[in-house]
Amino acid sequence: MPFSLEEYFRTTYEERLLVKIPEREDDHLTPATKLLEKRREMKEVEQALTAQKEEFQMKMESLAQRQEELERKESTLKESLLKFDKFLKENDSKRTRALRKALEEKDAKQMKENELANLHAEIKALEHERDTIQETLDNHVQFQKYMDSVLECSDEFHEIREITARHDTLSSTYNDLVEQEMRNQEAIETSRQQLARFTEEKHNEIMSRNNQLSSIQGRLTKAQSRSHALESNWNTIQTTAATKTLELGRIRMATLNLFNLVNTQMKVPFVEEDDSTTQLQKVSQYIQDLSQITADIRKQEQGHSSTAGGGNTATTY
Repeated sequence: MPFSLEEYFRTTYEERLLVKIPEREDDHLTPATKLLEKRREMKEVEQALTAQKEEFQMKMESLAQRQEELERKESTLKESLLKFDKFLKENDSKRTRALRKALEEKDAKQMKENELANLHAEIKALEHERDTIQETLDNHVQFQKYMDSVLECSDEFHEIREITARHDTLSSTYNDLVEQEMRNQEAIETSRQQLARFTEEKHNEIMSRNNQLSSIQGRLTKAQSRSHALESNWNTIQTTAATKTLELGRIRMATLNLFNLVNTQMKVPFVEEDDSTTQLQKVSQYIQDLSQITADIRKQEQGHSSTAGGGNTATTY
């Protein structure tokens, strides 16, 4: 069950303070003794009030330091959240650029493959042409005799060297075609090797990008977990601060209520409603005064009882 300061003071006031004060009979004390007694009582009251005032001041300073610490932590948390948001935006930008580059590389690879297919088609056409020329040459060899007979009866060729020149021309053309085919084969092989290297490099780069992306996702997961933990801590801090603020408000309200209750008897000068320190001082002074008065009354009552008992005993004898 939580401790109620207001209920405690109210009970104390009703049990100890609301007592009908009889007339004091301290005429047997000298004025000097009365003055010393009052000075001692005032000194004790002042000491008690000073101790309570220092304790209250220390509590107020502790609450102020706690408030400053909470504000500093809140500022630090906001800065961390801003940096984390910037970090996420930069990562999204990098990932977008990496995806765009991968698409561009994929298009470039497709273009190289199309060029390679065109080269293969050109090689097939050249091979077909080569076969045709070879077949033509074989046919010429086979029909050498036929050519001789044709030379004898042909008006176009009058000498064998004309046929030889034509053969040389065809041979030169064939050699050119063979050399061109070799160059094409070398170019194809070079392109194939370049394509293989390019494919391997891009594959390795894609794997590296995937590893980087996996690492970034892991760091993002950790950062999200840390963000949730910070949010939980911040909620706890806010809850604690609200509880302390509510408790302080209740203490001030109980102090004000008790002061108003005591003020109906003391009729002290005006005190601000938010000046809890002065209110507590007045209540403490009132309690101490009434406690002293009550103690004096009880002593006097005990003295009267003892006197009455002695008189009865003497009468009996």
